[in-house]
Amino acid sequence: MTATTTAPYDGNAIAGTLLELFGVEMTVARGTCAACGARRLVAELEVYLPAPGTVVRCPDCHALLMIVTSIGGYACVDMRGIAELAMPPAGG
Repeated sequence: MTATTTAPYDGNAIAGTLLELFGVEMTVARGTCAACGARRLVAELEVYLPAPGTVVRCPDCHALLMIVTSIGGYACVDMRGIAELAMPPAGG
């Protein structure tokens, strides 16, 4: 039996969800992977849909960075795989 895998989307696939959650455009934020230290724009991350929630992975080491789901009507974001999330300066 062969396992099937779906090619990931890029981080732009969750732009609307992140905008709703954080109130700002997050695809331009730079995240640092807690596992390998790679620094990438959110737009460059690997996004897997559908899953039991939206799964976001590091494109370098494939570590789990973020899970976005809804539980009991509440949006839940687990970001323990992101060591740092930095926004560029306003207007820059």
